[in-house]
Amino acid sequence: MVTTSVESPPAPAPSSRSGRPAPARRRGGTTRSSAPFWLLTPAGLMIVFVTLLPIGFLVFTSFTNYNQRTLFTGAFDVVGFDQYAAVLADEGFWLSLIRTIVFTLALVVGSIAIGAGMSHLMTRLPASLRHVTTVVLILAWAMPNVASSIVWSWLFQPQYGVINWMLTQLRVFGDMTSRDWASDPVLAWICIWLLVVWGAVPFIALTLYAAETQVAIELKEAARLDGASELTVYRVVVLPSIAPTLLLVTMLSIIWDFNVFNQIWLISEGGPNGATSTLGVFTYTTAFSGNLQIGTGSAIAVASTIILAGLSALYIRNLVRTGEDL
Repeated sequence: MVTTSVESPPAPAPSSRSGRPAPARRRGGTTRSSAPFWLLTPAGLMIVFVTLLPIGFLVFTSFTNYNQRTLFTGAFDVVGFDQYAAVLADEGFWLSLIRTIVFTLALVVGSIAIGAGMSHLMTRLPASLRHVTTVVLILAWAMPNVASSIVWSWLFQPQYGVINWMLTQLRVFGDMTSRDWASDPVLAWICIWLLVVWGAVPFIALTLYAAETQVAIELKEAARLDGASELTVYRVVVLPSIAPTLLLVTMLSIIWDFNVFNQIWLISEGGPNGATSTLGVFTYTTAFSGNLQIGTGSAIAVASTIILAGLSALYIRNLVRTGEDL
């Protein structure tokens, strides 16, 4: 006896009581909803108005002769790439770029070396001292760089600066009481270097310490049993293990130190005679001093952004290679 089955017609899509069709369902049974997009709208608007629009205006003004006349009359001319050609032909731009590169290199080397040493020291400290050190580093890191720069300038002030008084008491450098650090190019760079490194070391030290605590103790003990010194253990075992984190903090330090402005401006204002004028200071003085050459300053800022984008691309490339090697 042959039985036949009759397929029942597909059930109609459920509808709500108001007569409108129910929300469409995905294969997994979840309902599509626009609520997440509405929840992201405030953050998206903030990004658009605070980040994207200013960047767009910056790029636009870099192709114009936007200046002091434009602020009063609203008139400007689109000059295209002539603005960039003028920037590249300016000797001051290249001098400030060279200063920025050299100063960034000095800052990164100093902050990474001191931060790595501090992180390794924290692994040897007792728990109580390690907690105190962590709190001190966090407090130093949390201080705004404007406030720290003002306090730093007070410390190095002539006549009543604490640093000058201490150096005078050492009787090694002679009478430093009236020494104005900001008026001497070498001393101004040293003062700014100390300030920036002081603010950068806490983040580097805490980040590398967190990475170093994840290194297997067995690897260190095996190296010590083979007769390796503590320096060799750190170089052969610890450094390869924390290499990705070290690469990360190095790249972040390059980006941050390349953009240092507050510390330089509040200590020396780019002086004396432009000796401490980096790209950030050169951009600010070009755009907001004299004839307010905002278009030229925008072109310099865009060029700086392109340089940083290239450095970031290099970091991402090395990070991908590191991940592949691991």
